[in-house]
Parts: sequence; structure tokens; C-alpha cells
Amino acid sequence: MCGIAGEINFQGKASSHYVNSMLDHLAPRGPDGWGLAAQGNMCFGHQRLKVIDLSAAGAQPMHDASLGLTIVFNGCIYNYKALRHELEQLGHTFFSTSDTEVILKAYAQWQEQCMSRFNGMFAFAIWHRDSNSTFFARDRLGIKPLYYHHNRDGFWFSSTLPSLLKCPEVPAKLSPLGVHQYMSFRAIVGADTLFSNVHKLLPGHWLKVSADGELSQGCYWQLTSKVDDNDQRSEQDWQQALRAALFTSAKRRLEADVPVGVLLSGGVDSSLLVGMLSELGQKKLHTFSIGFDNVAEEEGNEFKYSDIIAEHYATEHNKIFARHNTLLTHLRPCIDAMSEPMVSHDVIGFYLLAQAVSQHVKVVQSGQGADEVFAGYHWYPPMTDVADNDAAERYAQAYFSWDEAELARVLAPEYCLRNESLNLVQQHFASCGSRLPVDKALHLDTAVMLVDDPVKRVDNMTMAFGLEARVPFLDHELVELAFQMPHPLKLRDGGKYLLKQVARDIIPSAVIDRPKGYFPVPALRQMQGEYLELAKEVFSQPAARQRKLFNMDYIDAMLAAPEQYTGKFGSKLWQVTLLELWLQQHGIH
Repeated sequence: MCGIAGEINFQGKASSHYVNSMLDHLAPRGPDGWGLAAQGNMCFGHQRLKVIDLSAAGAQPMHDASLGLTIVFNGCIYNYKALRHELEQLGHTFFSTSDTEVILKAYAQWQEQCMSRFNGMFAFAIWHRDSNSTFFARDRLGIKPLYYHHNRDGFWFSSTLPSLLKCPEVPAKLSPLGVHQYMSFRAIVGADTLFSNVHKLLPGHWLKVSADGELSQGCYWQLTSKVDDNDQRSEQDWQQALRAALFTSAKRRLEADVPVGVLLSGGVDSSLLVGMLSELGQKKLHTFSIGFDNVAEEEGNEFKYSDIIAEHYATEHNKIFARHNTLLTHLRPCIDAMSEPMVSHDVIGFYLLAQAVSQHVKVVQSGQGADEVFAGYHWYPPMTDVADNDAAERYAQAYFSWDEAELARVLAPEYCLRNESLNLVQQHFASCGSRLPVDKALHLDTAVMLVDDPVKRVDNMTMAFGLEARVPFLDHELVELAFQMPHPLKLRDGGKYLLKQVARDIIPSAVIDRPKGYFPVPALRQMQGEYLELAKEVFSQPAARQRKLFNMDYIDAMLAAPEQYTGKFGSKLWQVTLLELWLQQHGIH
């Protein structure tokens, strides 16, 4: 786990100055080491977090002179030991015990086919000395990020968008499409970013940059729905298959040369992880929970549920209680750590939790992805009785933060791309291969929305403190199994039915049959007091008025009565405030 950055210059020698500037911003992702490799028109940089092979032999950029390959890598390959053995049988020799070197040798052996052999999370770049070409790849479900900009002069890449923007070659012009997606989806999805001509490498894809700057791209994995109406497996059969896949995934993610903890919210997903790891023989497991002050009638913590699990399994439990003033003083640093604006109120919770957890362990397992993969959200049941032609509209009604009429009032005309976000949903529903609308919604959420919202949130907030987060519910083999299951086995009894049935044999029922909860941060949901004052301060800045992104009369109306602008996903005032504040903090004019 680390931060990577680099430059490929098509006009001459690469600039280590630009790469160093990007690395400075990535330093929290890899506090244990720094490395730079430059040759000709290539310069790679790396910030290292030591998790596997703690010795200097595992340092990056890693170069193999005999193969003529240099790599920078962010992530973890969980099956690297088995792959290493296979590569040794094929004649490869190793100078380290790292998973990084396994990627290097695997690429030398199988080229772009190597990714299909990896089980893990990864974003990497490999430079080939003899062809002066560079190969990039990203894991199947986009757990590790990779941003890039390409023009006729060069190619620049980094693990985060703010880091990439430290290079003056990278433009910071707001993209109307990116803004529209942010307002609708609360995230910028797919290959797009908040800025024009700045991109993300898509999950499950590779990219090759030739010596003269030509780009070629390919897809090595896509999530497919393989629900077979003739499948005779019983509910018990599915339950057994799911249980086996869950334990395999959790066990894989224990691979480390340092201790592994768990982020324990008190919900079913994180509680199940603790239960499985306990059954796998992990004793005195480090677990971590966070809670906030109550606001009005809204409770700010779920400690009563996380306590049940911590006591049941005798974990080394750490409870972090964040007062209002702690939340407020850490809000701006949290926003600095965001690759792109992240609306969800729980992002500050993850930030504060990661800060505390990083004092104890370097690696944690986290429960992200279970709601998307196993159908835990409220917008899935309405998708079961909708006609195919109306499916995208039904999804938009449940999922979008703003409808088109509202967007026309709050955004400046340049950013009102009518129905662009709805068109994206329609295109995905038409092309994803799923037959039923509910399966199309699950596919969109897992393959697209999950990547650019919850998963990115966890990566950014944990890596802000050099903490590696692993997400067992997003093991690609587990996800593939889930997408073979008939949807009634997911949706029954309020959602995640089959997952909960597996959990009943492992963890106390009190955390399974509880009402569904979210990471509660009432202060941001309410936008009262100091948080309203913060919003007023943000929009009083000259940059906010000169940017011409929002209709400021509408913004002023929101500031005057924030309680009137609360939607199903929280405060709409917070959403616009966060976008403007993120732009200001990152110096975007």
C-alpha cells in the first residue's frame, strides 16, 4: 500500500521536479519510505507503506535489470506466494519476498494476461526499457485509484487527483459533466473526474503508453450477471457456497507481515468480519469504533452494537468518541485528504477513525461493499416491479440527490447538462448484460457507484494516515458468486437475506436483527450552528462568487433556511458547500 506518481515525457527528458511535487502530496499514503527512478523520458516516484517484505529489498520503484522492467505499485496481491512458486517453476528467480516483485515477474511472463491471475487490489505502472513503453493496470473493482492526464507533450499519473494537480501540465478546468455527476450521484464516476481532460483508469482495465505517446487500452475483467433460471441449487446450497467464499476472502486478507485489525461499526458486515476472523484463529483482534455527539433526537453512535461483538469475541476494542469541536477542527484536513469531494456524512468519521487506528495497526479489514453486492439499500425493492423501459427513471428517483428542475435552479447554465446523469444510467442498464431491472441496479451500484463513492472514501481516509484498508466483501470471486444468485435471496426480509443467514451461524443475532444503521454524523446532516457558519464563510469568499459555478441567489436562499433543503441523502447545503470548499482548499480558481 502506497502512493505512486510519474511522468512520461514525449518531448525530452522527464522532470523529477514535477514527480517530487506529486510525491510530497502523497507522503501520508506511504510514510515508511520514498523512492525515485528516472531514465530518459521516464520518471517514477513512490511513497512506501511497509506491509509485505519490510526490508529494503521491497523498496520501490523496483527495477529488474535482467528483464529491463521498472515498477511502481500501490496495493496488495493476496495470492502472491502461490504465484511466486508458479513463476519459480517457470525459471524466474527473486531478490525480495515482496508481492511487488511477483507482479514484475508475472508481467514479464504473461504480459497483459497477468492481471487475470492476481487476487488483490492494485494500481501499478511498469516501464519497459527496451520498447520505452509503459503499462498501467487497475484492479477489477477499483479499490486502488489511478488518475492521469495525457497530452501531446507527455503523460502524468498519480494515486490521487490533488497530487496530480501539483503538476502544472495538468489542467484544472471544471468539467460540466463532472459537476453534473457530482450533484446527481454525489460522486464523479467511471473514467471522468471533476476536471476536463483528467481521467481515471477504469477498474478491470489496462492502459499502454507507447514511446511516441500513443495510448491503447483494454478490459481484462467485467462483472457479469449469470443468473440461470434453470439453476437447481437450493437456498441451503447457496448459503454453503456463500459461507465458503466469505471465509476464503477474509483469510486471504490476513496476508501481511504486520498485524491486521477490523473497523467495527456495529453493523452486520463488520461484525461478521470479526466473527469470521475469530473462527480463523485470530485472537485478541484489534477492533475500532467511532461515535459522535447526539443532535436533537438523532443518536450519534452505535456503540451498543459494537460493544456486543467486542465483548463476545474478547477483542482489543478501541472506542473513539468525537465531540463537536473535534469534528469541526478536523473537517478541513479531512477535505484535504479527499481525492474528489465526498458528500457522505460518514467521511469525517472514517477520517477520525483512521487517525486513531493508525496508532495501533497498519492494516484493517472493513465491511464496505456488502450493501451493494448483497442488496442492502432501500432503492432495490422498488426495482423489482418496474417495467424495463421505466427502470432508469425509477432508479434516478430513488438515488439522485437533485432532480433536473432543482439542478437548473442551483447550477449556472454552463453546468446544466440536462439528463446527462440519467443517460449514463440508461446506457449502463442497456449494456451491463443483466436481464431484470433490480439486477441492473445492483450491477450499476457494484461496478460503478461503489467504486467512486464508498470504496474511494475508505481508501482516501485510511491512506491519509498510512493505514491500509482491505475490503473482503469485494473479493472478485465472492462478487461473481453473488451475481449468480437469484435476487429474492438477497432482497428478502429487508435486504441482505442470504448474507444474514450465513451470519446467524457465526455472530450474535442482536446485531443481525437490529434496525439498519448508517455511520451517524448528525452535525453535518443538520447543518446547524458552526456548520452553517462555515457554509456562510465559504460562500462569502471572492472565489465562490467569481467562479460562476452556482446561482448565488439560490445559494443565499439555502443559507437562509438550510432545513428546507434536506433530501433523502442529507443536507443539500452541505453538498454544495463541500464542492466549493474542496475547490478553495486545493487552490482551484
